[in-house]
Amino acid sequence: MLRQLADDVWVAERPLKFLGLPVGARMTVIRLDDGRLLLHSPLPLDDAMRAELDALGPVAYAVAPNRLHHLFAGDVAKAYPEARLWLAPGLPEKRPDLVHEGVLDDEAPPEWRGQLEQVFFRGRPFENEVAFFHPASRTLVVCDLAFNFGPRDPLPTRVVMSLIRSYGKLGPTKLDPLLIRDRALARASLERILAWDFDRVIVSHGAVQESGGYPRMRDGYAWLRDDR
Repeated sequence: MLRQLADDVWVAERPLKFLGLPVGARMTVIRLDDGRLLLHSPLPLDDAMRAELDALGPVAYAVAPNRLHHLFAGDVAKAYPEARLWLAPGLPEKRPDLVHEGVLDDEAPPEWRGQLEQVFFRGRPFENEVAFFHPASRTLVVCDLAFNFGPRDPLPTRVVMSLIRSYGKLGPTKLDPLLIRDRALARASLERILAWDFDRVIVSHGAVQESGGYPRMRDGYAWLRDDR
């Protein structure tokens, strides 16, 4: 179930539909220097998944990185009662049932500071996404700030993504400008992300961009960078 992408970085995928459209879902697993694991955008943790995770190290932390990627966050507490959960801004109000350690922001908490960097992408309140960067593997990890659908995806997904200009490329869709309520804040957040030296981009929906992710993300958001 887990697929290793780099030293201390794995992903797991599951089928998922959004508004009836097959888009898939991806969890990223990062092993920190002390051997403990962080789960980004958790998937259901069945016995088989737990066995694979336990073979890598103790699950200590989990993050629900935006207001949409929270469906299985509660599974972490059930499977690993000692693990601590961080939520995206706005999620505590949306999911008051989730017991959490804190709310994600621009500054990484001490638990993974210096090993993972993060940026709260402001100005997009629908998602309130927090992007992550793993410097050791030059990997950017996002949920809905970018997609990467291609010929291996189901036909309905390919058709819809072609219509919204999100097929065959890494980046946002043509609908993304409608999600931004404060372009100055969004632009500043984007520039912080683009200050990271990433090459690989892990998205939640679509294929992992194993290399060349930086120029694709930069070019995909040219409309926001040039809107000054």
